[in-house]
Amino acid sequence: MATWAIGDVHGCFSTLDALIGRIGLDVRRDRLWMVGDLVNRGPASLQVLRWARARDREMGDRFQVVLGNHDLHLIARHLGIGRERPRDTLEDVLSAADRADLVGWLRLCPFIHFERVEDADYVMVHAGLRPGWSPLDALEAAERLQRQLQGPSPERLLRHERQRKDHSARSGDDSCRNTNSVSRQGADSAAALSALTRTRMLDSKRGPHSYKGPPERAPRGLRSWFDIQPRGCPDHTVICGHWAALGLQLRPALIALDTGCVWGGRLTAVRLDDHRVVQQDCIDRFS
Repeated sequence: MATWAIGDVHGCFSTLDALIGRIGLDVRRDRLWMVGDLVNRGPASLQVLRWARARDREMGDRFQVVLGNHDLHLIARHLGIGRERPRDTLEDVLSAADRADLVGWLRLCPFIHFERVEDADYVMVHAGLRPGWSPLDALEAAERLQRQLQGPSPERLLRHERQRKDHSARSGDDSCRNTNSVSRQGADSAAALSALTRTRMLDSKRGPHSYKGPPERAPRGLRSWFDIQPRGCPDHTVICGHWAALGLQLRPALIALDTGCVWGGRLTAVRLDDHRVVQQDCIDRFS
């Protein structure tokens, strides 16, 4: 039995299918984790979602997907909350007969996944963690977001996602001061959502910044979220995606898997049992 983690697919189904063949996934025994952003920007989001839904039925809890910002954008568009963006490629999903089932399944996916593999503790998120978060802090924040997304009124959460898409709003403690309990709860949810689905670099006040290029070229004063101490869940290896310019990172406490498949790069899988890396060049055709 192997445990594989795969980076951001972004609707590149042909590349995903080829990578699954290369790793020799055994759906009867293996485990498969995906870091989110299954959809958008690539040409075949509908195929990717149908494939993922089928793997979930087939593999049960051995198949784990966490939500990314593009997955949330699809949910928002399905619910009539989100507006179409210039580079969206979601029409195949939005016009599909099984759209409601697929998006309904996506809404059930978590924002975070904890698991122990080969005597090592892992936490999988799409983007990152807030500095100082304990595993319990991170789990409680993620479960709070999940309840909002799955509840009868997900609009507030999804509007937070839309409003923070430029990732420039502050997420430090100052944003929660001098507010009543309701607005404080909203600010906490927005900050948690930003950390889990959008964070890359933080400023000197630990607020998120819109910069998305390579960390070594970042403006002065910015630091990668995982370099700020105390890092969230410091006793766990974090598996994440979201940051194509960061590229593949295999560090003692970090596995970053976004290798820019949808931008003509590669789709990457890492076997957690021994950190073997398997990559597939993008073979999807873009119209």
